[in-house]
Amino acid sequence: MHKQLIIIILLFFSFSNLEAQNNTITKKNLLANKINESIIIDGNLNEAIWDETEVATNFFMFEPDNGKPISDSKKTEVKVLYDNEGVYIGVKLYDDEPSKILKEITERDDFGTTDAFGVFINGFNDGQQDFRFFVTAAGGQLDCIATEQTGEDFSWNAIWSSKAKITDFGWVVEMKIPYAALRFSKGTKQTWGINFIREIKRDRQIYTWTHVDSKIGAVIQQAGILNGIENIEPPTRLFLIPYASSYLNSNNEETSFTAKGGLDVKYGINDAFTLDAILVPDFGQTKFDDVILNLGPFEQQFNENRPFFTEGTDLFSKGNLLYSRRIGSAPGFYPTIIGNEYISEYPANVNLLNAIKISGRNSDGLGIGFLNAITEKTDVSIINPDNGSVRNETVSPLTNYNVTVFDQRFNKNSSVTFINTNVTRNGSFRDANVSGLLFDLNTKKNTYNLSGDIKMSSIYDLENKSGYNTSLNLAETSGKIRYSIGGNYVSKDFDNNDLGINFQTNYSSLYSNASYRILNPTKTFNSFRLNFNSFVQFNNSTSKIQGNNFGMSVNSTNKKNHFFGGGINYNPFENYDYYEPRENGKFVIYPKSYGGWFYFSSNYANKFALDTNPYFTNTSETDRYDYGISISPRYRFNDKISVIYNFNYWKQINNVGYTDNDGTNIIFAKRDRDTYTNSISGKYSINSNMNFNLSVRHYWSYVENNSFQNLNDDGTLTENTIYNENRNSNFNSWNLDLTYSWWFAPGSQISVLYRNNAATFDRTTNKDFSNNFSNLISDNLNHILSVSIRYYIDYNQGKNWFKKT
Repeated sequence: MHKQLIIIILLFFSFSNLEAQNNTITKKNLLANKINESIIIDGNLNEAIWDETEVATNFFMFEPDNGKPISDSKKTEVKVLYDNEGVYIGVKLYDDEPSKILKEITERDDFGTTDAFGVFINGFNDGQQDFRFFVTAAGGQLDCIATEQTGEDFSWNAIWSSKAKITDFGWVVEMKIPYAALRFSKGTKQTWGINFIREIKRDRQIYTWTHVDSKIGAVIQQAGILNGIENIEPPTRLFLIPYASSYLNSNNEETSFTAKGGLDVKYGINDAFTLDAILVPDFGQTKFDDVILNLGPFEQQFNENRPFFTEGTDLFSKGNLLYSRRIGSAPGFYPTIIGNEYISEYPANVNLLNAIKISGRNSDGLGIGFLNAITEKTDVSIINPDNGSVRNETVSPLTNYNVTVFDQRFNKNSSVTFINTNVTRNGSFRDANVSGLLFDLNTKKNTYNLSGDIKMSSIYDLENKSGYNTSLNLAETSGKIRYSIGGNYVSKDFDNNDLGINFQTNYSSLYSNASYRILNPTKTFNSFRLNFNSFVQFNNSTSKIQGNNFGMSVNSTNKKNHFFGGGINYNPFENYDYYEPRENGKFVIYPKSYGGWFYFSSNYANKFALDTNPYFTNTSETDRYDYGISISPRYRFNDKISVIYNFNYWKQINNVGYTDNDGTNIIFAKRDRDTYTNSISGKYSINSNMNFNLSVRHYWSYVENNSFQNLNDDGTLTENTIYNENRNSNFNSWNLDLTYSWWFAPGSQISVLYRNNAATFDRTTNKDFSNNFSNLISDNLNHILSVSIRYYIDYNQGKNWFKKT
């Protein structure tokens, strides 16, 4: 097996080199002009040096009509200057109908409905990673790090300046991007990869300076070249972000006030690597989790909303071994309760003491990531009501979380990665270690991809255990017709849940995908894609089918830029579910099924737009099915105000699932379930630096059990007429967030947040919506008012302050 794998990889590289011999792509070049005068970022481009600088023009359409030259009426001209502080971008974007330029005002990193211009900079010119900076016609800023493997990461933020201005010939953009926001080598003469992008929102058209061929899966490798930057002296990259915050928390039982202060540090260790550290962290203003009524065997997975763990973490996401919500989550150990004892209060989370991360990539393509976080020891008080005694038990010891990554890129489009995650707990508590080796190989022309991994876990507990997880995938990645085939194997004892998240083990799976797409518009469609997929999963111990699916889907955009999509799914085999019974070795047989869905999304360039998505699933069992619909209208009143409403209804008829274990039998229920989700989001933007945002969500789900059944050893179910426990469920949750945010200086922000939330759960099914909602918010609301101030200090600016003093 190993010899066969080596032969495949060698053949793959041979084919890659053969392609490279015929791969001669002429790239556009642009010369940057050095300046010795001051440039004011005001959107006027009236400094004389702009007129003496080389112009990048002759853009090509990227979407929808790939390769079509831009029209003279939409001509775009870009110029680049530089000094010892950074690069300057001056842009004229012509438009023969400037009154139709869309310019919705949004907060940072939100495109909204607006025209936009962007510059993609690759300081190492290695085809691997872009630093991307966008300016909207309304003056908004967006920035991200982009790689071919992980896409665009807009959680990354840099400090830079820009100004956009609407004119009688179109609009103008002026930008200053400091070197501190980029990564490049220390060479005397710089050669950067660069591309410029323009989006004309009303026509849903995207143009790039260098032609990006959509037949090829890669974008970064098709950039142009920026020359002329020489003998620069980049400043020290050291930034201090002190913060102060206060919280007023009130509910029916008490009112409390807390104040916090701390410091974030960003330090450029060298030209490639950056250190981020948080001292006395404060995540009090992060978004509420959208909690649901979870009846399944697996925990609910939540999004990461804490900036430190979302910003610039592409390296740490390799191999899907990191689920950062583990750090500072609810305690993972529950103490033994004796007799009538009870825990006075079980903490919802564990305090994070500090965290650091080091990340970056050097000129040789080596990316290094190091993340370390420490959470404090957490105890609970256990009270004995019979004698009044109180004892303390540790539910989370002092814990160190660590992630280390080495990612070597080569040939501008391939990589080999080693990643290790480690959790060490003080004392006799469980420790864990997981390592992974990954490869992602592409031919020179990005026509074929071979990827795979092997990951090994070791758990150190009362009973030590080790397991592994491996996969291999081959894909054709260019042209109208594309395909992929692959499989993976996961051993029974593979466990990465101490710092990652993994629901299933002890299985093997095979999958394949094929797709057809148009590369240029037709008379009917701007885009069209037809997809076929198949998937089968087997239990390793019994060879029973754990999961299966065969599907087809269509995604398209018509000439009016309305999106239509739909698909069908068919599961022709019964599934043997080894997780729903909640007991090792047990399984339940679920029936064959089929289903379908449809999706429509009207053009967001219109003031009013509508998204709708009906769906259904039917099974081979009589009267066992589910259906639902999602409807989301949105309206943009003007460039400052917009509102989005979303309604989702899901109905399950005679759903079958685990209910209880009475010590003798595993009890399943045949049940009906109704779930309603209503949410509203809106924003009022005074300008691109000052925004009000509203987010409201009400979730309601109730379950009625129709009958109970015993699970048999062969996975079938037999009616149970004795069990009569009330296992109905009625769950409501409510979240409201109203925020005011003002970026009063580059990187510096004042935010004011008012929020309230509530949740109720009981075993009495109440089908009256108004009564449920009234009970939810009448006595349960928890109110929070918080104010946070963060001030961004650039070390270089600080030096100037002291010099003036």
